[in-house]
Amino acid sequence: MSEHFGTLSDGTPVHRWTLERAGVRVRVLSYGGIVQSLEVPDREGRAADVVLGFAGLDGYLSHPGPYLGALIGRYANRIAGGRFALDGQVYPLAPNNAPNSLHGGEHGFDKRVWEVTPVEHGVRLGRVSPHGEEGFPGRLEVSATYTLEADGALRIAYEAVTDAPTVVNLTNHSYFNLAGSGSGNAGGHELRLAASRFTPVDADLIPTGSLDEVAGTRFDFREARKVGSGYDHNFVLDKGVTARAEEVAELYDPSTGRALSVATTEPGLQLYTADHLTEPFAPGDGIALETQHFPDSPNRPEFPSTVLRPGEVFRSETVYGFSVR
Repeated sequence: MSEHFGTLSDGTPVHRWTLERAGVRVRVLSYGGIVQSLEVPDREGRAADVVLGFAGLDGYLSHPGPYLGALIGRYANRIAGGRFALDGQVYPLAPNNAPNSLHGGEHGFDKRVWEVTPVEHGVRLGRVSPHGEEGFPGRLEVSATYTLEADGALRIAYEAVTDAPTVVNLTNHSYFNLAGSGSGNAGGHELRLAASRFTPVDADLIPTGSLDEVAGTRFDFREARKVGSGYDHNFVLDKGVTARAEEVAELYDPSTGRALSVATTEPGLQLYTADHLTEPFAPGDGIALETQHFPDSPNRPEFPSTVLRPGEVFRSETVYGFSVR
């Protein structure tokens, strides 16, 4: 089911699609592929919205920085110095997170209106990113399909093809608060994460290139514990890149009994505790679990590759499952 959600300054209409199945209701916008709301029941059967979002389009337009619920591309996370080299050619990008490029640049996928097509139990969002958009090479045909599974899990499946060598790294940037949006700080949630290593970063949040062990550090979530604060780091998932989505994380809120499981094909997960959220939200109001390849991979040949070439198909999948206990 779709409805008009607002209009951009150039007259482009924005629509909202509502999906419902197995007691879960999710609303997706054509603008930015944004997951605006995600309602799931608690242990008492009471539904609440467990992602941060705005009630109207103006909220997203006036507060683009947090990337609330957005589809991120062409390259999720940071690229050092706002440039990368591919096949001997250097490609300059917008340094929108000076001195680095972040989440696809000034007008990444999160600020584009997508063409939406209904599919069984979901919607398919598609667009063509032209050669040179935000500095990235190649004409990229990309899609993201959001579906609700029989058990109410939200599955996001990405695909892309290119006509020239390029780099691609896509994710969803939802902030979860399993006690409900507006309930306050989410630092008391408990997190379990199947990652024995992480990528330490420099002062600009760029990986140093090292893959450090989490054992004996505050980055060890191999056994569930409270998340706390102070995280904006990529974790190296033990499973690596996989053809099918495998469970890598669980977030749990003791106060409501809601649990969120995360399964993915990706090799990394960025844990961001939203310490820099500003009004109308507050620092720590949500927790982002961004499944992706590692930050700055185009400049780090030792990291899993994000290069996509003509004739290849980029595929990535992440599944958010919900339960109570």
